[in-house]
Parts: sequence; C-alpha cells; structure tokens
Amino acid sequence: VQLQESGPGLVKPSQTFSLTCTVSGLSITTGYYAWSWIRQPPGKGLEWMGVISYDGSTYYNPSLKSRVSISRDTSKNQFSLQLSSVIPEDTAVYSCNADGPFNFYWGQGTQVTVSS
Repeated sequence: VQLQESGPGLVKPSQTFSLTCTVSGLSITTGYYAWSWIRQPPGKGLEWMGVISYDGSTYYNPSLKSRVSISRDTSKNQFSLQLSSVIPEDTAVYSCNADGPFNFYWGQGTQVTVSS
C-alpha cells in the first residue's frame, strides 16, 4: 500500500490550497479504514487535521474546522485536503495516512510554505 501527497509547495497568505493523496494497493472504500491528514510545523509536534472514513463520513480538528475540508474521489482512489484563509503558521509538512483494523500506512509528506 502506498500513499503519495501532491500539491503546491508555496502558497500566499489568505489563499486556499488543496493537497491530494493518491492511494495505491488499497481501495479508500475498504471497510473500516479511515483516511487522515496530519501536519507538522517546523519545530513542533504532529497535528491531526481531519479524517474521511471509508463510508465518506468526515471529522475535523475543532481548531481548524472552519478552514479545513476533506473530500474524496473514489474513481481515482484519492482523497484531498483543502485549507482556506492560510497564514504563515500553516507552514508545515503535510502527510496523509490510512488507519485500518490491522494496518497503518503513511505517505512521505509534502512541504507547504505559506509566504508572500
């Protein structure tokens, strides 16, 4: 199973950016798997941003709920993160992962820098 993040490396403040996680080797509709986005700002710990479950249900970190959205495209076996009204503090390595009944998979992560 492989997860690969893709998206812009540089975003300007106040803009909206999207990241896509392309999954191979496992369908994102496989029962009881949850597909999450996590980020790590420089020098800080991991922050869970939100999740989309195998059935399409979504849950978000309350601290980001007004700015974050997660969606999926089952035809492409992808799920995506959208973050709006970005600020420099949103600069981080963004990673997608899959949490299943017996397995856990991580993408390699992608750097997003918010700067004018």
